[in-house]
Amino acid sequence: MNIQEERRDFLENKNIAESVLLSFHGVEGYDVYNCSVPFIWKGKRYIFGRVERRTEWMRSWVRLFYETGTDDWTLVPDSMIYQLEDPYISVIKDQLVLGGTHVRVRENKLDTYYGYFYRGSEVDDLYYFTTGPDYMKDIRLVELADGQIGVFSRPRNEEILKKHGSESMIGFSVIRSLDDLTAEVIENAPLIDSLFEDGEWGGCNQAYLLDSGKIGVIGHRSYLYKDSDGEDQSSYMNMSFVLDPDTMRVGDYKIIGTRDCYPKGPAKKPNLSDCAFTSGIVMRDDGKADLYSGLGDCMEGRIVIQYPFEGYGQIAGC
Repeated sequence: MNIQEERRDFLENKNIAESVLLSFHGVEGYDVYNCSVPFIWKGKRYIFGRVERRTEWMRSWVRLFYETGTDDWTLVPDSMIYQLEDPYISVIKDQLVLGGTHVRVRENKLDTYYGYFYRGSEVDDLYYFTTGPDYMKDIRLVELADGQIGVFSRPRNEEILKKHGSESMIGFSVIRSLDDLTAEVIENAPLIDSLFEDGEWGGCNQAYLLDSGKIGVIGHRSYLYKDSDGEDQSSYMNMSFVLDPDTMRVGDYKIIGTRDCYPKGPAKKPNLSDCAFTSGIVMRDDGKADLYSGLGDCMEGRIVIQYPFEGYGQIAGC
């Protein structure tokens, strides 16, 4: 079954309980999208969001927002501004770790990009500590059952395309501490086989330790196609799988959301109207999960889905 057939099968059988857009305050005139998952720190609920004008590209910042209502978020006054795209958050050794993509522009053109990482205990003022490899986005961390740290990489280059057929792969490695997180470690992470078909690409967006010791991964899976008008479209879909960190074997790989599952709305560019760039999931009291996703590179949405890792364990600590 190819990716478009998988998508059709998912949409015919999907079970979506809610579908809403998030509202953001304090950054009027700017879009907020491709956010981190919401998280609780010292008793308050926060989210990091990518903030950018609709008409601009490669000129975004990451800002911190606090919850002021259901699906309603307000800028934290005087909080640190990070020159990043597409933030993510994790808790490692009782520290917050913020990651995102830093883009370097020269003469108004993309020169390169790489992951920046910050850590600390004050949610509104984190400190830089390392940089990932050139031309690599979507590097993610997760604390493992033995206290070590799982590192997901996402190499995407011509060598990967020639060797594997897909435009990107997902790698996975284990380090002992945050001090061991370097560009070299990330670059050399062993690759996970059989995730993407020819012409596809994708990555890990949020990783969760399960009480079985396995890792639940929420990510994105992408491909190009032509729409009914013959125009190129980039499709980004929400996906999940379970990784055994000891054997590198993947289980229950599936689509869990598409742009069609979220409310209708604009896109930053016409070819991004089918883009749902995954943020991650937050467990609910009813046993289902809130799945968050950037939409069209200009909005953030939420849908309610069935727990995606059923049969492989519960998220540790939930």
